Amino acid sequence: MNIAILSKGETLYSTQSLLKAGTKRKHVMEVLDPSHCSLSIENGKSVVRFHDEIVDDLDAIIPRIGASKTYYGATLVRHFNAMNVFSVVSAEAILQTRDKWTCSQLLSTFNVPIPKTILGSSSNLEYLLSNFKNKPVIIKILEGTHGNGVILADTYLSALSTIETLKTAGVKFLLQEYIEESKGTDLRVIVVDGKVVSAMKRQSKEGDFRSNLHRGGSSAKINLSYEEENIALKAAKAMKLGVCGIDILQSSRGPLVLEINSSPGLEGIEKTTEVNISEKIISYIERNNR
Repeated sequence: MNIAILSKGETLYSTQSLLKAGTKRKHVMEVLDPSHCSLSIENGKSVVRFHDEIVDDLDAIIPRIGASKTYYGATLVRHFNAMNVFSVVSAEAILQTRDKWTCSQLLSTFNVPIPKTILGSSSNLEYLLSNFKNKPVIIKILEGTHGNGVILADTYLSALSTIETLKTAGVKFLLQEYIEESKGTDLRVIVVDGKVVSAMKRQSKEGDFRSNLHRGGSSAKINLSYEEENIALKAAKAMKLGVCGIDILQSSRGPLVLEINSSPGLEGIEKTTEVNISEKIISYIERNNR
């Protein structure tokens, strides 16, 4: 098969891992930088050009779309779908997971447990914060990624000052309860084609509540409980994601889904668990192109 990875970073670990896995299984692999792709509709058909060359020989794509290119990346995926090119992640799923509030709404439709979450749309800021009863609160910008745009406000005044600033700047945000008992840890679970293929526990570095590895956190392989695995699969199904990373908090009332990533980084979890997730993704493509 001819498989393209949609990525700006050809040298990035995740991109290279996927290239190697596909090549090992005798597929023709290439990387297409979305910023060098142009889209058109000609004679009623979708056309993609990479630089000046028409791309019309692909069987499948693996989107690795950065947050700054969400809209264009999604519309590129949709264009390929219109050309009957299989994608491991749909355009709609990319858009829905990048908007934290939309993602929360869809998860609630499938009764997937998440921390208490409130959209910061009300002009009554005191009312918004009263829902958290003077406890620490997490403030999240709707389209932040990798721990960026996530603020822990320890006090009522700190939270009020932060959301007043965001309101003034016209930044959309949500408020979320702080799960103190998780103690700066979470679970990163990778789901491919309706199955959990790998999982690790991440611990934030001292002085930070965010457990992202690129922020200095540490990780260890973990065996999920039945409930944790079930919630991860339920979340992936709710978002209609063939490939995704699910972040789960271990709370006193059970596992809670914190985030869903449609383009999860592979370096940390492949090195931590020694599971070749890239091969699992290539196998998923193969099963859908027979």
